[in-house]
Parts: sequence; C-alpha cells; structure tokens
Amino acid sequence: MTDALARTPLHALHLELGARMVPFAGYEMPVQYPAGILAEHAACRDSAALFDVSHMGQVLLRGPDAAAALEALVPVDVAGLAVGQQRYALFTNEAGGLLDDLMVVRREHDLMLVVNAACKAQDVQHLQQHLAARCEVQPLPGRALLALQGPRAVEALARLAPGVAALRFMTGGAFTLAGSEAYVTRSGYTGEDGFEISVPDEAAPALARALLAQPEVRPAGLGARDTLRLEAGLCLYGHDIDTATTPAEAGLSWAIQKVRRAGGARAGGYPGAAVIDAQLAAGPARRRVGLLGLEKAPVREGAPLLDDSGRTIGRVTSGTSSPTLKQPIAMGYVEAALGAPDTALWAEVRGRRLPMRVARLPFVPHRYVRG
Repeated sequence: MTDALARTPLHALHLELGARMVPFAGYEMPVQYPAGILAEHAACRDSAALFDVSHMGQVLLRGPDAAAALEALVPVDVAGLAVGQQRYALFTNEAGGLLDDLMVVRREHDLMLVVNAACKAQDVQHLQQHLAARCEVQPLPGRALLALQGPRAVEALARLAPGVAALRFMTGGAFTLAGSEAYVTRSGYTGEDGFEISVPDEAAPALARALLAQPEVRPAGLGARDTLRLEAGLCLYGHDIDTATTPAEAGLSWAIQKVRRAGGARAGGYPGAAVIDAQLAAGPARRRVGLLGLEKAPVREGAPLLDDSGRTIGRVTSGTSSPTLKQPIAMGYVEAALGAPDTALWAEVRGRRLPMRVARLPFVPHRYVRG
C-alpha cells in the first residue's frame, strides 16, 4: 500500500483481524476478513455485521437559517424535519444531475450531514461556497463512523445503550457508548435494520471492540457492503448515479417531498429545479431498473444492454452474483419503454449475449424498523 492512502482510526484493528486491505476513495480499507465475503454477507442478513465507514464525510450546519439554506442546494424538505429526524437528500446541478447523495439529520442545535467519501472535499467546498453567508459550515474530520447492520444489531447495541432500541428507521439521538459520546441514527446501506454511529476518532477502536465482543456481531468489509446494497437496490454514487443522472431517471423521485415540487409551498429554488420538475411531470426518457440474470455468469458494470433485435437500449451500472438469490443481479439504465418488470433483455459480455429480465427493486425486501 502506498503511504498516500489515508487510514481510518480502525486501521490497526482491521490488520489485527486479518483484513485484506485495498485502496478505496483515497483510503486503505478492508474489502474482506478471513471468513470471506459470503460469510460476512450472511452475517448481516442473519445476525449482525460491523462495517467501518469512517472514510465518509461528516459535516455540521449551524445557525437559525441552516435548514432553509440547505434547501437552496437540495430538492428535499429539510425545514420540515423534526429534531432527531433523518432524511435522504441529493445535491443537484443546474442540469438536474446529481453531485452526490447524502444523509441529513436535524439535531437540537444543528444539521448533521453524512456525504460520500469520494465526494466529501467537493461537497464541503460546495456547501461553503453557497451557504457560508447564511450558516456555519463545519467539517468534522476528527469523527469516525461505524455501521452496525443486521436483524440482531439492535440486541448488540442495546447492551451498550438500551435507549437505542427506541429509535425507529431514519431517526437519531445522542448516546454514551463504550464511555464516549456518540450520535446514533437507525439507518444504513444494507436493506437490513441497523445503525450508523458517529464517534470521535479516539473513541472508535474501543467502541468497535465492544461491539465485536457481542456474540451476534462479525466484522464485514467493502465486498459484503456492495453485495448487500445491490440486493437492497440502493445506488452507489459514481456508478448508479452521477452528474449526468437525474432523480427521476434514477428512480429517486420518492426523495423529493411534495412541498418541494412544482405547486408546493417551497417548490424549486435549488439547482436544476426546472429540469427535475419537468421530468417528474412527464417522466424521464430512461430509467434505472433491476435486472435478473437467467444464466450463471455475472454481468458487471459497463455491459451494454440490448433488445431482441440487438439494438443497444441501455447499460449496466452495477452487477454481482447475489449470495441470497443465488443468481446474477444487476442494476442499469434502459429506455423507459423497456423498463417494465419481466421485460426480456440481453446483456453483452465479452461478445456473448446473456439473457436478463427486468425485475422489481429491491431484489431482497428491506427490513427497516419503521413503527
């Protein structure tokens, strides 16, 4: 590994646990541990898995105008968030494309944002450039982020802080974990119940060890994180969504609340609003779909998608062999007219045409705790 790669506060623990480390978004990150990706994936689906996501960016927005200010950059209802409520959001550009996707939670005195690792420098610059006159923008480079995911995650975490069990999906609160202050949201990137835990860097190793000491919990790396999120039908920025992808094309229209749409009380006012509103009204020309492979060979990112006549009608953006379904799955973009479930398509892989079928997302049902 080159010294140019950054390391998270859990780097030494990853090596101690035998992780295979790889470069990712400028960091040296664990892709898997000795048990392997399939075992880590199964641990998250059946019990609980602990992921180090400290490479993600964390940012605070402070000031009485912070929520309204952020609405100038995202097509999302931020002002309507109650204290402790979290929401998925999108930074858009003037063409309606996506600069990044992010999570935002309203806390008692600020908004806390989590942004993607590969985008965090440009996201902070974007926030400071556009919002600094209206609110304080404070990056949090000294905080780690741990994701505890799986149906038994609540059992494990509640032993350290019983109050976390009262959280519901997309809510958060402040807790003391392993002797340190922490901010916990009931959210994640696997489709399972679970939590994302923000703690000071210096507290992260003790917390990770305390969680791994729980009988339900196993460590998991980037490999399992990717297979889990793909089974859950969740987008990976830079692959399934990017600056040339709009929310409607990506199937993310649900993230734009009525109050921010045309005719809503706080409609528009963010980059690309006219483009996005037009697509919400008329529908996009292409759309993100799930794809099931009908043969054993996996179909990877970049594979062209063809109709029966051999015409290229789209492209795969993510693909893997599903550990849960035991067959290839993928996501990609196709012409809207060919995006209906059960539509037969072909993927071109090394000169071969592999049969695929459009499938509803998610491939594996979400198990969030909402009520």
